[in-house]
Amino acid sequence: MAYSFLVFDFGTNEEVAQQARHRIEGWKQGFRLDKKLQLKFDRKEAEAKTDASSKPAKSDSKTKPASKGKSKSGDGSGEVAASDGATPDIRMIVRLDFSDHEKLSHQRWLERIPREEPFAASKPKIVGTGDPEFNATSELFDSLD
Repeated sequence: MAYSFLVFDFGTNEEVAQQARHRIEGWKQGFRLDKKLQLKFDRKEAEAKTDASSKPAKSDSKTKPASKGKSKSGDGSGEVAASDGATPDIRMIVRLDFSDHEKLSHQRWLERIPREEPFAASKPKIVGTGDPEFNATSELFDSLD
């Protein structure tokens, strides 16, 4: 079965984005959805400060694994950018990948996630296989770390 994407725009609210990430990680562990529910962050900063903030982010990512990090979704780059005074635009893309015999579970997660507390205020958008934005969203998701 093809993927479905849920795109959440958190604006500049890093705290709510991290609450949403924590909620997704809890569901992945609790319901054993490791490969079926994946998320990635897309952080866009101001054009002028991108070069200045990308260099500290790379040096910070080398020190991040030494500490007991939470995930490899690029949390360090957002924290460095926020401390520099730049306000990153944070989008979270969640990919649902259920097999054909799990259509009911797929539909339930599509309905459940956008209604939950940290996600509801973030302008949720569902991108299915028939949508014109599906290819662009899929390529963006694959290109993110």
